[in-house]
Amino acid sequence: MTPVTSAARTFLPVALRIEDWNSVATYFKELHERSITSRHELERWLKDLSELDAALSEEGAWRYIRMTSDTRDDAVSKRYNAFVSEVLPEVEQWTDKLQRKLMADPHVEGLNGEGYPVYLRGIREQLRIFREANVPLQAELRSMAQEYGTIMGAMNVQWKGETITLPKAGAILESTDRDEREAIYRLIAERRALDTVKLDELFTAMVKKRQQVAVNAGFDNFRDYMYSALGRFDHTPADAVAFHESVEKEVVPVMDRLAKERKTALGVASLRPWDLAVDPLGRAPLRPFDSPDELADLAISVFEELDPYFADCLREMRTMGRLDLGSRDGKAPGGYNYPLYETGPPFIFMNAVGTTSDVITMVHEGGHAVHSFLTHPLPITGFKNFPSEVAELASMSMELLTMEHWHLIYTDPEELRRAKRDQLERVLSILPWVATVDAFQHAIYTHPEWTIKERSKAWVEIHQRFGGDVVDWSGLDKVRATLWHKQLHIFEGPFYYIEYAIAQLGAIGVWRNYKKNPTEALHMYTDALKLGYTRTLPEIYAKAGISFDLSVSNVHELITFVREELDRL
Repeated sequence: MTPVTSAARTFLPVALRIEDWNSVATYFKELHERSITSRHELERWLKDLSELDAALSEEGAWRYIRMTSDTRDDAVSKRYNAFVSEVLPEVEQWTDKLQRKLMADPHVEGLNGEGYPVYLRGIREQLRIFREANVPLQAELRSMAQEYGTIMGAMNVQWKGETITLPKAGAILESTDRDEREAIYRLIAERRALDTVKLDELFTAMVKKRQQVAVNAGFDNFRDYMYSALGRFDHTPADAVAFHESVEKEVVPVMDRLAKERKTALGVASLRPWDLAVDPLGRAPLRPFDSPDELADLAISVFEELDPYFADCLREMRTMGRLDLGSRDGKAPGGYNYPLYETGPPFIFMNAVGTTSDVITMVHEGGHAVHSFLTHPLPITGFKNFPSEVAELASMSMELLTMEHWHLIYTDPEELRRAKRDQLERVLSILPWVATVDAFQHAIYTHPEWTIKERSKAWVEIHQRFGGDVVDWSGLDKVRATLWHKQLHIFEGPFYYIEYAIAQLGAIGVWRNYKKNPTEALHMYTDALKLGYTRTLPEIYAKAGISFDLSVSNVHELITFVREELDRL
């Protein structure tokens, strides 16, 4: 039995293909002009709008997927650019008109069913900050973000007579040969350095445009604008600062302890950046799979043992050709799960090269995928537009929940122990990195006048704050100053990062519950995901059996639990 079926069109023609704005303009105009005389008619109007939203979202999704699958294909890049620069600006303006029609309708107060209060508060905030002058600026920013992806996707290095992608080069940092690790690290750094000026100038232009977007919308700075644009009703910049302090106090000392243990185990006089991925006891890197197909098989087997429904989701995606897992030349970096609101099963994209990190990415994106399946039945597309604090809770929890079943991937007990320990160290290391990226963005966008030099100086200071005192960066000043270039969120999704930390803390809580009572914890996790974004963040987290809390006391409790689990390994 398939987990989900494609939504049937009742408003749009079944055969409609969205080629350009004219393909859908009629439907926006019809919704704008339609007379609504009852709550029932308003609900019908909302479902029709939702159907249009889903179709447009899926069209944009496929254009993005094809563009990232091969950044060298000019034809697909042009199609994506046309959507971004010609269709989306029109959609944004008409969406504003339709949202204003909705909020002005006298029957809107009667929409008190589950999900509507949260949905409507988001619309009210979007209407408050919408400015027509920002429509072309947002289109330009999307094109600039695509430029970043193209620059990064074109990066490769020559290694032992072969041209390899940076993800493949990164896997060599697990080599037990220290000279080899240093050599590949410096090659990667040298390749990135070739585009330093280009990326710095691109980002400077993006900061300028983003600041203009904020000013146009009546904000002093882009940070405050983005908190509204992202619909952050349940946490504020002050909460982010509290999180930064929590990480500095509770997590950095643990990471320093782990770094010292690594330094001792490696027997090196100083711990260098190229020493952080290798096994500290000199064992060969874990290579749990040889091909993308094998990775899919392993993920399905783990999901099957955790919950057969989860495995069914991945099987259906595989059958539909919605898994693109391997690394290849010209493919954009990174990984994602792209929801496809109309047809249902989403698309997983990643750059697997055979590492344990790839396994984690696969189950992470698989968590997003399951979330897409579970929320597909929700009646309004807006209910499925959940914020990242919810989306990442789904994926990061899946990383830890599946860890209890990794014996299916690592059949050797010692390799299983290593993989689990690596994962827990990674869980901890995510928090300082998120704090670094988030604090950097707070600094940048509250000082938009900064020069490239001032921006780099701020990055290094923040990196030192959360990076601990053990790793030796001597002689790598220029490399360190531009480390942020590799973080695509800074370019493509500004301020979309602290959500990872919030969700990581939540995921630790979900896992802790699972260790105590697997059946109950999995039930709460699934029930929370089914809500989509029909409740507030604290309510969704409570449904999952955890608290929405960035305080030092909560961080201390969760980090203590992870540290104890690490000690058991």
